[in-house]
Parts: sequence; structure tokens; C-alpha cells
Amino acid sequence: MSFLPDELADLGTFAHKLADAARAETLTRFRQGVSIVNKLEQSASNEFDPVTDADREGERVVRALIETVFPDHGVLGEEFEERKGASPWRWVLDPVDGTRAFMCGTPTWTTLIGLEYEDEPVLGLIDQPFTDERWIGFGGGVEYRRAGETRPAQTSGLGDLSQARISTTDPLEAGYFTQDEAAAYARIAAASCVARFSMDAYAYALLALGEIDIVLETCLKHHDYAALIPIVEGAGGVVTNWRGEKPGADDRGEIIAAATPKLHEAALALIAG
Repeated sequence: MSFLPDELADLGTFAHKLADAARAETLTRFRQGVSIVNKLEQSASNEFDPVTDADREGERVVRALIETVFPDHGVLGEEFEERKGASPWRWVLDPVDGTRAFMCGTPTWTTLIGLEYEDEPVLGLIDQPFTDERWIGFGGGVEYRRAGETRPAQTSGLGDLSQARISTTDPLEAGYFTQDEAAAYARIAAASCVARFSMDAYAYALLALGEIDIVLETCLKHHDYAALIPIVEGAGGVVTNWRGEKPGADDRGEIIAAATPKLHEAALALIAG
């Protein structure tokens, strides 16, 4: 990688502007009876993949800002086609991660804004507009903002799996897991202290804040996790797939994030059976 730290800091300032612009679209629609469309309604399956105006308009305004200020940067988002860039920089966007939470009025959805340089994640931002919380990570550190106050974010530092607080979006085989994946998750849950569900990317933000210790998921796409990596790692955690490889190295969208390398190693051992 070849860029100056000041350049990344300036891009971090710009990422905050992107998050503010997304907030103006998402927060005004939250708990307002937003219309919901199933993106898979034309398919033969009974699967449900919801999208709302908040998803689409949030991404639209963020893309417009990027294209105005950095027209040579690439953009990859959930709702619209990828725009290839002429520079090594690429923004990765998920304006409403947790659309199911959004449509149910629960404040665990987030806006994800990631930035990659030559395909490597170098900056991540997680924003929860309703609770007025924001995490931004780059340069090996993470900053947490809430209600006008700012402080560094760090993981819990926990190494003992029996004391771990773990999370996944849906623990059931009928959700995102296969039978084997659900069994692997159940082994980790049985060995841990407490499990909480249905928090989507908000769970990774809480991990970076030291409030959750392990997050385990599958079926994630690149826009679901690109922004999370600099935040979890910058706060002291570890992020890989279920085999300890780089995220994206498998075809199942596996992610395991842990507060420490020791905790990560213990969880991987249980996944392997």
C-alpha cells in the first residue's frame, strides 16, 4: 500500500460527511411506515430479501457525493451496480445493514461505509443514526462518537471462551446457517457465557466497544463486512472466515470476529469440531 497517513485522515473526515448525508435519508424514514419491496419476489423461491426507500436513497446520496468529490474513486454498493474507478481507492457501501431490523422498528440497523486501497480495507465507519452512535476505524485505531462526545474504542481483551458474550444474526438452520454451520455455532454458544441475536453489523460495533466478544455469521456479501474489518481490527480484535483465512476466501460469506487472538483460536477449534 502506498498512501500518506494525512490522506487517509482526510478521507476519514469525508466518510463522516457521507454518513451524515445517509442519516438525512435513513433516519427520517425510520418508524415512519416505510414501504418494503422483496427483491426476490420474481424468483421461484419463497425467500425474502427486503429493500426500502431508505436503502436506495441512502446509497444514492452517498454515491453522488463520492462521484462529485472523488470522481476517480470506485464505488461498490448493495443497491446499485458497481462503478469502476481509475484510482486504487474504492468505497464499499451498505446504507441500511439490517433492513429487517429497520422494517421492524428496532434500532440495530446501521449504515456501513468502507474504503479500500488496492482491494484492502483501510477505513471503516459504522453509524447508528437513531441512537446517535458512530464508530470509525483507520490507521490502527477506532474512535467512538455518541451525543457529541468522542473516545477511543477497544475490545474487551477477553481470552476465556467460557466468559464470552457471543452474537449472530440468526442461529437457526432455517435462517442463514446450513445444518453443519448451525451445529458449529451451537458448540460455541454452549461453551460461552451468553448469546444474543438479530443485531446485524451493530454486533461488530459492540464488539469493538468491548460489549460483545464474538460474532459469528455466514451468507455475508462484501458490502456486509468490508467496513467492519478496520473497526474490529483497529479496536484490537481479529476478523477471518471460519477457517482462519482472509474474509472473502470462501464461497459461504463466513465471518468470525473475536475480541482477542486467543478467543478467536478457541472459537475456530470448536468450529472445526
